[in-house]
Amino acid sequence: MAQGTATKVKKRKKSVLKRAAQSITRAAVNRSNRTRVRSMMKSLRNALGTGDAAAADKLLQPTISAIDRAVTKGVLEKNTANRYKSRLSVACNSLRSSGTTASA
Repeated sequence: MAQGTATKVKKRKKSVLKRAAQSITRAAVNRSNRTRVRSMMKSLRNALGTGDAAAADKLLQPTISAIDRAVTKGVLEKNTANRYKSRLSVACNSLRSSGTTASA
């Protein structure tokens, strides 16, 4: 369902209306959690792309924590989160190792 789209309720039962309200609330919470994780990953990828090892190291741990938090909240699947964390860690490690060999 697109953002801002109203939930269509066919029956006017109290339980149906309550479920519709709950789904709207949950969708908003999930959207904010998903956005937080994606923006943190994007900022980390930007730091990796520019080759800024210090900024990447600084952003890696909070990003991994946000990904883990999204898993506990049910926003991300466990294997998807592990894949994201692995790829980001490998990229940070390779940037760090290339930075030390270039300076040495």
